[in-house]
Amino acid sequence: MRTFIFVSAVLVLAASSFAQDAPPSNSQPNIVLIYTDDFGYADVGCYGAVGVETPHIDQLAKDGLRFTDAHSASATCTPSRYAMLTGQYAWRRKGTGIARGDAAAIIKPGRTTLPSLLKQAGYTTGVVGKWHLGLGDGQLDWNQDIKPGPLEIGFDYCFLIPATGDRVPCVYVENHQVVGLDPADPIKVRFGKPLDDQPSGKTHRDTLKMDWSNGHNMTIVNGISRIGWMSGGESARWVDEDMADRITEKAVQFIEDQKQSDKPFFLFFSTHDIHVPRVPHARFVGKSTMGPRGDTIAETDWCVGQLLETLENCGMTENTMVIFTSDNGPVLDDGYKDDAVEKQGEHNPSGPFRGNKYSNFEAGTRVPMIVKWPGVIRPGSESKALMCQVDFPATFAHLGKNPSMIKVPQDAIPDSLAMVPALLGKTEQGREYLVEHGGALALRHNQWKYIEPSKKAKYNAKTNIELGNHPQGLLYNLATDPGETTNLANSKPEVVKTMQAKLNSIRND
Repeated sequence: MRTFIFVSAVLVLAASSFAQDAPPSNSQPNIVLIYTDDFGYADVGCYGAVGVETPHIDQLAKDGLRFTDAHSASATCTPSRYAMLTGQYAWRRKGTGIARGDAAAIIKPGRTTLPSLLKQAGYTTGVVGKWHLGLGDGQLDWNQDIKPGPLEIGFDYCFLIPATGDRVPCVYVENHQVVGLDPADPIKVRFGKPLDDQPSGKTHRDTLKMDWSNGHNMTIVNGISRIGWMSGGESARWVDEDMADRITEKAVQFIEDQKQSDKPFFLFFSTHDIHVPRVPHARFVGKSTMGPRGDTIAETDWCVGQLLETLENCGMTENTMVIFTSDNGPVLDDGYKDDAVEKQGEHNPSGPFRGNKYSNFEAGTRVPMIVKWPGVIRPGSESKALMCQVDFPATFAHLGKNPSMIKVPQDAIPDSLAMVPALLGKTEQGREYLVEHGGALALRHNQWKYIEPSKKAKYNAKTNIELGNHPQGLLYNLATDPGETTNLANSKPEVVKTMQAKLNSIRND
């Protein structure tokens, strides 16, 4: 299966009552992957959100399939993105932690990736929004061509937030260039000691429009202090309040540009909301009862609505698969004082699950996932299949309906499984085993969740999130205890032994 993936038999599975509405038999679906940031399982209305409305995302669920056991590949952002694009668990690669703003490209040119596989099948590929997978080959000069990057690993177009909104450099990168850069005002970036005696979040705290709670106290951009130091590039610096508008505009333009093409397209739309700093546009302020965190959830929903409206206006809705999901679980206070904790109210972003972003517990990686494909996926359906984003490369490679082939090198996408029937809602048989990645590794199998022993801290020192680290390991039966409240490791030693052996086998494979 690793050598050749045949892209032909998929829609035999999708025949049945939707045959008359299915796309033409010689077509391939466009794919729009909406990848949100820090959305917890219950941060969306159709998953139980309280205090904020998400009508466009909820409509996506009404028109498609809602998964209840879908996972990001890690409990933090860079590892999840790496795994999703390469089909390899990030914990297999040393150094794939949360990337600095000046990190070199983590995915190297020549690597088989999700977009490179789709290009073999004739897709035009684009990525818009948060990247956070590094750029360049070390010691990057932000005033020259910025590469390698997305264009060197399979994307035809990119418009990027290079890392995150809370890290410098606070500029957009389009293809190989910083957008709007004045050559007479060159950019300098450094992580470590300051570049000069410029104001910082520490020295000029009283001038900030959003105060920091931990760590985010270096260079000030748009009245908000960030992680890292940056000088120059004044004309290119972003305005946080406009960020959602800017990246949505670019995503819409990419879709519209494909209207006259006879090729299918893949758009990876990676939103920044609801990651910190949470600075919604004025028209979304007050749209929730939860302050900036809830308001940026509403802003994200608007972004989703804009893409869906564009697909409809371009006549592309019927032959486009739209996927909505998140890079990891939720976090409230993640470095800024934005009332996320104080105004949480009755809203529980983790839903019935334990943990948050960074955590080995279930809510660290269990995220919302909704898939819509008119005429193929039954509207308003729900699935309990165990799913993971690491499987997107192999699964997307199977979605085409032409009798073409995609060649996959034997050592490529090693952890990615083709899960087409489950993705289309034709079966609830998902993964048999899934490795969840927080500070330690955990293994899911049937009803069992095993977290291997770890001597790391039990709580994140900055966020006070419980991490699920335990010196003897933890075992839970999620069928009867989805909230992971009762550790069964001592009473079920035989299950612990079996699960640890399987985890070791996967790790060493």
